[in-house]
Amino acid sequence: MNVKPLTTQEEVLALLRVEILTGELQPGQQIVQDALAEKFGVSRVPLREALKILEGEGQVTHHPHRGYFVAELSVGDLHEVYRLRALLEREAVTAAVANITDRDLFKIAELAKEVHTATSTGEVLAITAANREFHFAIFELCEMPRLVRLLRQLWDATDVYRSVYFAQAPNRERILLEHDEILNALAARNVERSISWHDTHRDNSVASVSAVISG
Repeated sequence: MNVKPLTTQEEVLALLRVEILTGELQPGQQIVQDALAEKFGVSRVPLREALKILEGEGQVTHHPHRGYFVAELSVGDLHEVYRLRALLEREAVTAAVANITDRDLFKIAELAKEVHTATSTGEVLAITAANREFHFAIFELCEMPRLVRLLRQLWDATDVYRSVYFAQAPNRERILLEHDEILNALAARNVERSISWHDTHRDNSVASVSAVISG
């Protein structure tokens, strides 16, 4: 299968996500477009287009005559987006359990191992990427492309919150245990347990990150 190469805008968008996720661009920090365009080796046009996408996701804000700023972390925003995730993920998991095969389970188990490997490094970027692969391998089994697209948008909007969560060692250990429980529930084709462990997984993230934001 041929993989379509990324456009310049898509490449810049990916780079901006990394800058925000790793803290190179801090919450509340002004985004100096000329400096970033030079850093990325692009013109301001694809950078501006990428910033508009991030603005739509709520990851940056735009102030007339002042420019773009990285969005501040907000408990209210965190709770809202995770509540929306809960509603959609329950639908996705319910359908996924009905469709899952032994081959799917093997793939998900292998992805869980990749989360273990990433966690052992302590590198937040690697953990975030591996964690996303694990969860979307499950969600995509729902065979509802629109639902999966909506979930990707919500996950994109909350990457920075996950980076806060994964920065703490006890949380990294917790996600491994929760992933194992999710796998066990999927293997048993148990919808209620699968949903329950996904809910627990999210709730622990929200509680921990809320505490950090609130100080």
